[in-house]
Amino acid sequence: MINNNPQPLQDLFLLDPQVVFLNHGSYGATPRPVFESYQNWQRLLEWQPVEFFSRKASLYLQDARQALAAYFNTQPENLVYMTNVTAALNSVIKSLRLKPGDQVLTTNQEYGAIDRTWKFYAQKAGYEYINLPIRLPLTTKEAYIDEFWRGVTPQTRVIFISHISSPTSIIAPVQEICRRARENNIITVIDGAHAPGQIPVDFLTIGADFYGGNLHKWLCAPKGAGFLYAAPRMQPLLDPLVVSFGWQSDQPGSSRLVDYFEYIGTRDLSAFLAVPDAIQFQAQNHWEDYRVQAHCYAQECVESISALTGIEPLYPADSDWYAQMVTIPLPEDIDPARFKERLYNEFKIEAPIIVWEGFKMIRLSFQAYNQHSDVMAIVSAVRSLISK
Repeated sequence: MINNNPQPLQDLFLLDPQVVFLNHGSYGATPRPVFESYQNWQRLLEWQPVEFFSRKASLYLQDARQALAAYFNTQPENLVYMTNVTAALNSVIKSLRLKPGDQVLTTNQEYGAIDRTWKFYAQKAGYEYINLPIRLPLTTKEAYIDEFWRGVTPQTRVIFISHISSPTSIIAPVQEICRRARENNIITVIDGAHAPGQIPVDFLTIGADFYGGNLHKWLCAPKGAGFLYAAPRMQPLLDPLVVSFGWQSDQPGSSRLVDYFEYIGTRDLSAFLAVPDAIQFQAQNHWEDYRVQAHCYAQECVESISALTGIEPLYPADSDWYAQMVTIPLPEDIDPARFKERLYNEFKIEAPIIVWEGFKMIRLSFQAYNQHSDVMAIVSAVRSLISK
């Protein structure tokens, strides 16, 4: 149990109070003040669309990029807003111009959409995309890095890895992997879908060449807010995903990255412009306290559900391999679709059931709106479902 824990903020979110929501990891949830800012931007756009797009949009986006850059400890010229991490990393993967004989090394824990993107371009260009299995349960970060690095060969041109894995919730030691990659002239591409807002993300410290992420998940920005970061020396490699007026711009700015990706035609910019409010909301509400509390809830679920099933967890319960999101193995004899259906219909609990590498697992996300009764609810539901 947690003593002196901060009060849950469920009244500041728009979620259905009848549902025990333990699936923040899929789409996130936006606090009321941030959602109101998002709607205010939409209204401002509609009030005078020509004024908004022709005279003000670039300035608004510049301010929003400055806030996000400060949050990530980088310069505004090194990042650009994208609708989501899939669009961001598609931009990178399409631009790398790999050829037959080249290799891209990754793990077997990557998100399906980006996994498919790599395979699509690997088939077209003829390079090799290698999903290296990571043995579970995990032990130490050193062992993880050494096991991963054994997959590096003289043909490895790119290392692609998730900062936090979608199926397993594992926080990868990306800083050390990026350091080794730089020493070996290997490009690093990081999938940060689940990292911003859940763990600290400092681009200067991480040292990645490319980093794509979502802001609508753990930072709690509106849906449609993501970003692409590119280290300055790597930006010349990037082609625009959508060719528009930023290519060979009549009024080029200080960053070709911004020129190429910021203006791609008429679209709703409101989700991007509300990101500074999401950053401010978390700062004002002492978000680190809620992160600690959420991790404690996750740890209690690992311990309790593992005790119920008798199955060894993917990582030690008292470790820092995970943060606010945790993945826990379930018995092999469950029907995943039926388990998820009953979890929702009978217990009103929203949580994904994952089938991955032969494991059947439940992934639980805890956020500032959750409370300890949610932990008790999911443990009780799992106890009931596996006993039947």
